[in-house]
Amino acid sequence: MTAFDRDYRMTIDGKLATTGTQIEVINPATGKVFAAAPDCSPEQLNDAVDAARTAFRSWKKVPIDERAALLDKAGDVILQHLEELTRLFTQEQGRPTEGARGEIALAGNWLKIISKVRPPVHVSEDSAEQFIETRYVPLGVVCAIAPWNFPVNLAIWKIAPALLAGNTMVLKPSPFTPLCMLKIGELLQDVFPPGVLNVISGNDSLGPKMTSHPGFAKISFTGSTATGKKVMESAAKDLKRVTLELGGNDAAIVLPDVDIDAVAEKIFFGAFFNTAQICVATKRLYVHEDIYDQLRDRLAAIARAVKVGDGAEQGTVLGPIQNERQYTRVMELLEDARHNGLTLIEGAEVPGNGGYFIPVTLVDNPPESARVVQEEAFGPILPLLKFSDIDDVIARANDSEYGLAGAIWTGNPQRGLDIARQLETGTVWINQNLNLRPDTPFAGHKQSGFGVENGMEGLLEFMVPQSVYLAR
Repeated sequence: MTAFDRDYRMTIDGKLATTGTQIEVINPATGKVFAAAPDCSPEQLNDAVDAARTAFRSWKKVPIDERAALLDKAGDVILQHLEELTRLFTQEQGRPTEGARGEIALAGNWLKIISKVRPPVHVSEDSAEQFIETRYVPLGVVCAIAPWNFPVNLAIWKIAPALLAGNTMVLKPSPFTPLCMLKIGELLQDVFPPGVLNVISGNDSLGPKMTSHPGFAKISFTGSTATGKKVMESAAKDLKRVTLELGGNDAAIVLPDVDIDAVAEKIFFGAFFNTAQICVATKRLYVHEDIYDQLRDRLAAIARAVKVGDGAEQGTVLGPIQNERQYTRVMELLEDARHNGLTLIEGAEVPGNGGYFIPVTLVDNPPESARVVQEEAFGPILPLLKFSDIDDVIARANDSEYGLAGAIWTGNPQRGLDIARQLETGTVWINQNLNLRPDTPFAGHKQSGFGVENGMEGLLEFMVPQSVYLAR
């Protein structure tokens, strides 16, 4: 097996590939460059696509149980390198060690669980006159573009179903967090045949080159809604299929019958885990006026007690914003809130060492029109908003161009179900948060996405039905 070293290279056609130019990788806890990754050339992109197209001709013929066994083995390989990948993850992504280890472990196990899924076969007729069967077949070469907030697991969300279905892939991680996936691509060279999984890296110009490349049959993209629209426009030129997992401005509703002692910490980390850099994190918290002050003060106390700092340091709970671009955007939202006289409640002090740190910040009952309410911060800012009428708060929660996820906190589970069914989102949690499973579909409503990930529906996103009619 390939040695785990600090030389980061791409995987193209089962071989390591380097480039004449590189992109710098910054540790967000220090703001300093600590590594470099290849900057894929147009010629190397063509090589990767050609390798994937060649490999597809044989990979699609491999029985699905054999493909599944290789996915299961790939999961084992990732788990065998859990600690090395965890340390690297914290350096490039910023998340504290425990959360980093959790993502790597989840990615390995996700591969193993998805490997057990099988597409259906439908028989419409089996008579003396004819036999009609519909089965699902792979599409071809998949263009996969993964984000920086969950750079390993969200890449695996694409790799596992695509390869199980019989497709091949060219994967591009974010230029902010390319290292773990480059290393995983290298480690998996001993698992998959050459060309089945190609992992390349590059700057912001590489993504548009991929989405416009005629060699891809499908694009699977996770990122912002603005970029997702550009991806969809690019795909339309030659009718590539697309799966887009995009932005969210997720609302949580807290009813007055909750046990605040039991739910306050869960609500806090449902908003701020991974420094709030989660598409399905709570980004608008609607709290009934009868318990508003009590819950606000409890959340503020948690914010003051949580250690924010370098994820490699013991005891750190929340790390930095992952990159300077996002840090600047979050700071602009905070400045806008201050400029407009909103009440900000800041948590614990943050390091002043040049890293991209922002204190956990609660915004005390801002107007609905405030930018911190209307926009997805993707950083540690949480507006708390009062409500008194349940129909009104459901309408406020739904009044968004996004529809990714939402949450309800209540002492009455049936009431929670009744409210959940009125929310215009793809996922709703009741008395929990951030719980996603490989066997359960994940999809966005409205401008939060297009297509489905995970579950049987997610597998079929990488396949197309073929109906065969046999006359007897």
